[in-house]
Amino acid sequence: MRTTERRGERGSMAVEIVLLAPVMMAFMMLVVAGGRYVAVRGDIEAASRDAVRAASLERDVGTAQAAAVDTAIAALQHPDQCQDPELSGNFVSGGMITVTLTCEVSYDGLGLIGLPGTKRITISSSAPIDVYRRTG
Repeated sequence: MRTTERRGERGSMAVEIVLLAPVMMAFMMLVVAGGRYVAVRGDIEAASRDAVRAASLERDVGTAQAAAVDTAIAALQHPDQCQDPELSGNFVSGGMITVTLTCEVSYDGLGLIGLPGTKRITISSSAPIDVYRRTG
């Protein structure tokens, strides 16, 4: 009797693997997509924070904008996927300035799970201008 029970289950493991393999592959691709998003978002946050800090150390708006752009480009791994940083705020002694950085996260190669080609991320960071700093 045992031999007949085993014969009836023959091949069931192969069927289970065939059915579960695409599900597991989709799950792995989803984990990769999430990891890519988190990594790029962290890089953009760091670049934005560094750019606003560099801008806050300058004495006028023009050099602050140039410092923000240079710092953001140096901090990003793929600066071609980002727009130039936007500097806004009150650039006076004791004021607050903000740098806004907009980049795109690429999901190339992960389209099998229905993700869009890119995702736009916008990050803003602010920093104060020193009260005793001469601006103008």
